[in-house]
Amino acid sequence: MSRTFYSLRYFNYRLWFVGALIANVGTWMQRVAQDWLVLAILPNGSGFAVGIVTGLQFLPMLVLSPFAGLLADRLNRRKMLIATQGSMGVLAAGLGALVLTDTAELWHVYVFAFLLGVAAALDSPVRQTFVAEMVPAADLPNAVGLNSTSFNAARLIGPGVAGLLIAAVGPGWVFVINAVSFGATIFSLTLMRTRELHPMPHTRRGKGQVREGIEYVRRRSDILTILVVVGVVGAFGLNFQLTSAVMAREEFGLGAGEYGILGSILAIGSLTGALMAARRRNPRVGLVIAAALAFGVTTGVQALMPTYELYALLCIPVGFFSLTMMTAANTTVQMSTEPAMRGRVMSLYMMVFLGTTPIGSPIVGWVAEAWGPRWSVGVGAIASVLVAVVAALWAKRSWHVTVHYSLRSRPHLVLVGPRERSVQHAEREERDRTRAALGAQEARQGSETA
Repeated sequence: MSRTFYSLRYFNYRLWFVGALIANVGTWMQRVAQDWLVLAILPNGSGFAVGIVTGLQFLPMLVLSPFAGLLADRLNRRKMLIATQGSMGVLAAGLGALVLTDTAELWHVYVFAFLLGVAAALDSPVRQTFVAEMVPAADLPNAVGLNSTSFNAARLIGPGVAGLLIAAVGPGWVFVINAVSFGATIFSLTLMRTRELHPMPHTRRGKGQVREGIEYVRRRSDILTILVVVGVVGAFGLNFQLTSAVMAREEFGLGAGEYGILGSILAIGSLTGALMAARRRNPRVGLVIAAALAFGVTTGVQALMPTYELYALLCIPVGFFSLTMMTAANTTVQMSTEPAMRGRVMSLYMMVFLGTTPIGSPIVGWVAEAWGPRWSVGVGAIASVLVAVVAALWAKRSWHVTVHYSLRSRPHLVLVGPRERSVQHAEREERDRTRAALGAQEARQGSETA
C-alpha cells in the first residue's frame, strides 16, 4: 500500500475514516447553511451576526477544553466519542426542525451554536487522541494526515452540495441531513474490533491534573511557539466561513451557490496539503512557522483580487498552506507529548487553535462592515505574516537555529537547531571513528604483507 494511505490497512482506522468522512461532509454542509441562514434569510442578519454565531460556536473551547482534555485522559475514548457525536446530531436535528417550521429566529441560532460548541469542545480532544489508539505509534503521523484528508475531502464536497441544496430546498433540510450523517461515525465506532486497538494509559483521579497539563506545556517552548502561531492565525486568518460569505455576497454580489463553490475550491488546496502531510514522517516547528508565513502572503494577495474568478483561484494555495500549518502543528504536538498527558495537551492546543475564534471572528466581522469585505481577508493576512516573522526571529535567537537553502538538493529549505546539530556531530564522530578503524586495519594489512 502507498505510504500516503498506509494507515488504511488497519481495520479500525478504515471504519473510522469512512464514518468520519460522511460526518464531516454533513458538518461542512451545516456550516455553510448556518452562515447563509444568518446572513441572507433571517431578519437582522449581517456579517457581524455571522461573526457572533461563529464566536458562540467556538467560545466553549476557551472554557471547557482543559477539562475536556482531562476527561479524554481518564475515560474510555471510544464510548465518549459515541456520546459527543450523538449529541451533535440531536442539536443539528433540533435546529433543522425550527427552520423547517418557519419558527427559527436569530437568537435560536445563537443558542444552538453555543450548545453545539459545548459538544464540540468535549469531542475535540478525545477525537484527536483516539487516533493514536487505532494505529501503532510509528504510523501516527500518517493517520493524522489522513484525518486531515478526510476533513478536507468533506470540505471539497460539503459546501458545494450545501449551496445547491440551499438554493433548491432551503437550509432546514441541510441541518437534517447533517444530523443523520453523525450516525455514520457512531456506527463505525460500534463496529470496531476493540482487541485490535492500541489503548493509551489512562490518568487516575487526582488533584491538580488540569494544572499539571498547563505546567507541562509551559515548560515546552516548542509547543508554546506552535500555540502562539496557530492561535493568531486561527483567530484572524482562518475565518473562511465569514470572509467567503461576505466576499461572495457583498463584494461580488453573488448567491449561495457561488459561496459554496468558494469552500469547495479552498478544499482542493487543503486536500492536496493533507495528502502531502500523510507522507511526511517527522514534521517540525519550522514547518508550522513557514506555512503560516506562506498562508499570510497568499491570503494578502487574495484580498486584492479584482474578480470572483481570481479570488476563487487563490483559494487553492490559501487552502494548501493553511492545511499544511494545521497538520504539522497537530502532528508535532501529538508526537512530542507523553501519552499519559496527550489528552490534556491536545485540549490546550485545540483551546488555543479553535478557542481564539470567539475573539477574532467578531472582530473580523466588524472589520467587514466598517472597512469592507476585502479588509476582513486582509487583516488575517497581516496578522499571519507578523506572527510568523516574530516566531521565526525568536526561534533563531533562542534556539540558535540556522537556515540552509539549496535549489539543487531536497529538501530545499532546512532549519538546523541544537538537536539536529548534536545528531550531525555524533554522525561525524562515528564517521571519523570508522575511518580511523579502517585506516588502522589497512596499515596492519600492509605491514603483514611487507
